[in-house]
Amino acid sequence: MAGKKDYFGLGYLVSVILAIIPVTSWIFGVATRFNEGKIVAGLLRLFLGWNIIYILDLICMIFSKKIFRILSI
Repeated sequence: MAGKKDYFGLGYLVSVILAIIPVTSWIFGVATRFNEGKIVAGLLRLFLGWNIIYILDLICMIFSKKIFRILSI
């Protein structure tokens, strides 16, 4: 997963900008989980992605350059 970029293959800077904006972070977070075939993670993002998951996603994107993964399965 070292070469994989988050938010549909967009670069790091664009992904950070999208992660900062709560609405785009929520929408793209849900869409990427469904796109990866992770239905449960997508549903969790859909219903819980506007609160603590948004903050975790932002912190992970800035420091580890990856979006926060709720479920790694």
